[in-house]
Amino acid sequence: QVQLVESGGGLVQPGGSLRLSCAASGSIFSINVMAWYRQAPGKERELVASFTSGGSTNYADSVKGRFTISRDTAKNTAYLEMNSLKPDDTAVYYCNAVIRASAFIPLDVNYWGKGTPVTVSS
Repeated sequence: QVQLVESGGGLVQPGGSLRLSCAASGSIFSINVMAWYRQAPGKERELVASFTSGGSTNYADSVKGRFTISRDTAKNTAYLEMNSLKPDDTAVYYCNAVIRASAFIPLDVNYWGKGTPVTVSS
């Protein structure tokens, strides 16, 4: 079993910063993708930033230059540094990872965390 646990969300004023963390635990051989999504009230879930095992990163246009995704492979943890936050960034932020549990079974499974809420308001 694999679990993704997010932390670091909260209430912040416009222009402020937050750092989200996503820790993966359980039976993990390799993590091929780690990504952050968000879902605002009444809207669909959208990709915020992703980090592939090859080292490439991808960002939504709305967060480029403000958000930075990173990972600590030794800790199976991904981070999302969010700066210059705007009210439009208010959402529940979800961690997503594609994980292979065994070196002997070539099966990649998609996992989601339960989410951490971020509210940007004065």
